[in-house]
Amino acid sequence: MGLDEIFGESRPVIHPTKSAIYVWGYNQSGQTGRKGKERNLRIPKQLPPKLFGCPSGVNSRWLDVACGREHTAAVASDGSLYTWGGNDFGQLGDGTENPRKHPKKVKHLQTEIVKSVSCGAHCTAAIAEPRDNDGTISTRRLWVWGQNQGSNYPRLYWGAFTADTVIRQVACGAVHVVALSEDGLLQAWGYNEFGQLGRGVTCEGLQGARVIKAYAKFLDEAPELVKITQVSCGEYHSAAISDNGEVYTWGLGNMGQLGHCSLQSGDKELLPRRVVALDGIFIKDIACGGVHTCASTWKGALYVWGSSRAGQLGLGPQTGLFSCVPNDSPTLLRNIPVLAIPSGVEHVACGHSHTLISTRDGRIHGWGYNSYGQAANEHCTYAWYPSPVDWCVGEIRKIAAGGGHSAVLTDAYSLKELCEFRLAEGVTLSNASQIVDVASRTGSDALARLCERLRVANKSLCTYKYLHRS
Repeated sequence: MGLDEIFGESRPVIHPTKSAIYVWGYNQSGQTGRKGKERNLRIPKQLPPKLFGCPSGVNSRWLDVACGREHTAAVASDGSLYTWGGNDFGQLGDGTENPRKHPKKVKHLQTEIVKSVSCGAHCTAAIAEPRDNDGTISTRRLWVWGQNQGSNYPRLYWGAFTADTVIRQVACGAVHVVALSEDGLLQAWGYNEFGQLGRGVTCEGLQGARVIKAYAKFLDEAPELVKITQVSCGEYHSAAISDNGEVYTWGLGNMGQLGHCSLQSGDKELLPRRVVALDGIFIKDIACGGVHTCASTWKGALYVWGSSRAGQLGLGPQTGLFSCVPNDSPTLLRNIPVLAIPSGVEHVACGHSHTLISTRDGRIHGWGYNSYGQAANEHCTYAWYPSPVDWCVGEIRKIAAGGGHSAVLTDAYSLKELCEFRLAEGVTLSNASQIVDVASRTGSDALARLCERLRVANKSLCTYKYLHRS
């Protein structure tokens, strides 16, 4: 069979036959899944199945990936959860506080089929179903562990929900967690010093779970209950989307990350409050970073607000920050959502100080703090504008951003994509030229870009070593 036949388009299948996970960026605690001593990885390769202790062909598909401040988690197609990286607060779920530079299965969830995972700064939460469930009843339950979660092992947690509540999503911040039920209710627990639990008050100390029942749609009207479809947590703020596409934000807003013209309680918003600047815009996806927020529409428009000190809004080298003190705001304000990308955005993820998006043409772009290469290909401390991240092959399903590292999950649906996966796994400096030639002649653009980036990165590294040799 010739190369043109191998790479020719095949009939798409309903489900992907293989997936790949890429992780790159800061690697101090091993969160990129590498056992080496590299502090940062700007040109990652696929994490091979053998890294997860899987025989060839087992768990060849992945369902989810998430990044915490210095740890990473991934869900395999058989419902197993793997974690690796920092573990100072037991966020890996293995009962210890020892970091680990390679993925390992979370044994305490072996009786569960994990559906999704979320990582906070130092905690982890997963939604799972019992393996003995016959499938006739939806029993998606919540498991939590790590900082402020009461255990270094996964523990079943209902909080303020009843035991028959079906969990739809969970989001983790720096010191708080918010869970969403299938019925559209939110419950939040953790610390509430900035109002990030949405209770209308601030509290000292660790707070138990409570359902959020008041949402301020209009400031001159009494708060009411709203049905929520998606939630995200930043470091000390939270954001949610209602069933009619409206955005609500609450918690700390000192950097404009809540998207309001002014705040009702100093530098905080204590109740979920509608972002009126997005009136008439139906929001599909919401993501919170450390002190910034991004929202995308069904048509792929991306709106951003909050701090741009590290370039995390993608609007250029602007350092103006929102101030809650009257007449003390700089001229460049980002407390109101601004259109950053007019169309084409498919997925968005916010790290502590960087942002990643995938577009409908299959490309990945990033911007923001980039000292470890987590946001862009360029060797720069700050990526002020959207920059292509040309490392991954396959169709993008999920992107994730952490404290200083990033992750992408891609799928292969066709024979061509499977061949690209196999070639990408074996790319080296010695064969990159040969592979890029084949890729460019067969329309494998992502594979060609990966090879070219590898060569450029090696050239830059050699130049750096030459200039800094002793």
